[in-house]
Amino acid sequence: MSIMQNRSKRGLIIVFSFLIFGCTALSIFACAGNNKAETLADTLRISTFDVDATPPVGTYLAYDLMVNSWDLGLRAKGIVLMGAGQPIVLCSVDWIGISNDSHDAFRQELANAAGTMPERVAVHVVHQHDAPMCDFGAERLLKEAGLDPKSYDGTFAREVIRRLGTAVRSSLDKSQPVTHIGHGEAEVYEVASNRRLLGADGKVNGTRYSATRDAALRAEPVGLIDPMVSLVSFWNGDQPVAVLSYYANHPQSYYRLGVANPDYPGLARFMRQLAVPQALHIHFNGAGGNLTAGKYNDGSRENRAILAGRLADGMKRAWETTEKEPVSAADIAWNYIPVALPPAPFIETLESEIKSKDMVYHTNNLFKLVWLKRLQAGKKIDISCLALGSTRVLHMPGELFIEYQLAAKNLRPDLFVAMAAYGDYATGYICTAKAYQEGGYEAGPASAVTPEAEGILMETMKKLLKSEK
Repeated sequence: MSIMQNRSKRGLIIVFSFLIFGCTALSIFACAGNNKAETLADTLRISTFDVDATPPVGTYLAYDLMVNSWDLGLRAKGIVLMGAGQPIVLCSVDWIGISNDSHDAFRQELANAAGTMPERVAVHVVHQHDAPMCDFGAERLLKEAGLDPKSYDGTFAREVIRRLGTAVRSSLDKSQPVTHIGHGEAEVYEVASNRRLLGADGKVNGTRYSATRDAALRAEPVGLIDPMVSLVSFWNGDQPVAVLSYYANHPQSYYRLGVANPDYPGLARFMRQLAVPQALHIHFNGAGGNLTAGKYNDGSRENRAILAGRLADGMKRAWETTEKEPVSAADIAWNYIPVALPPAPFIETLESEIKSKDMVYHTNNLFKLVWLKRLQAGKKIDISCLALGSTRVLHMPGELFIEYQLAAKNLRPDLFVAMAAYGDYATGYICTAKAYQEGGYEAGPASAVTPEAEGILMETMKKLLKSEK
């Protein structure tokens, strides 16, 4: 064989070897890429979002024309949890109420943005009173009656929904792994008190509103409350990514001034955001329907900062007692049950009163009429539970009485249980069955349901808390 033939043969061998190596390498890289994609898909991840929800001056808040905004505006904040089935979205808004068609619209947009289904989205309000009310069905009723929707004008609400969708989509590219879940709780001193004061006959004979100027009412005992603020945190290694706080109480110090503000819970949340800046702080109101700061608040302007400081102090101590546990996608579960609560008979009379009543009456009542129409059309309200390892978070509708929150905790003393109420606001107050016999403001037309609601909700909570992941 000639030298040229040997060289040619060696060249072919080298080329062939490179081809084999190249194909093998590509195959390895392809497998590595596939494994990386599979690992990423199986990794629990979280993203956070935070948008301005402060309406412009000249529009209507729930009860008054807005004339100004405070140093701290209103926010809409939340998380997207990915990697455990379809994404889960939790959102808290600094508004007084979001109900019916509007609640559906918020959930649908968040679901579309996160790539999930509305049933895996929970939207709640903190319930501050110098803030918007939102119900597209009530807006439609007023327009059909030839009236200015005022507090129900949904123009700005639709803008906030759009902002939230944009923020959620943008957040997904900045998601982080979740390696641990944390939970902690601490007592909050001298903020919440029960608003319903009973006489010797077992009937309500006094009400402690958020700002109670009557010293005799403030001197009454605290009554039944849940004094604990609960914190649920999401961690990427040693770094907290999001901190969710839960505390049951009406969130008012002073209000009805036409100045949009997040009141003392928003201030407390801001204080904690400054203290732990690497994590987004999101606050949810618990079952505070029959609780106010009335024992400790006479409406003095100074009390907003005092109440905020006390709540922030409780949040700080809950943070310092936080216990972390490793978590994976297998430790996460989302369960929900649609419920149809029984409507109070008086709701049917509301339609005839639309044209004869003022804006405050509309704000307090029209969402109940819309809810009745939806109920008659077969629409239900979703109640859901998020399982995070040894933590459970219940998502509830309306202005629940504190008894529901305490009952939920008693149902699973082996777990860390937190509750977010003020989800779909359609029902208004949801009292206990006994409270409807005791009377009082909350058990009158302020409530759109009947005493039978208690049994339905208690059974629903039991099923959700007892369900296996």
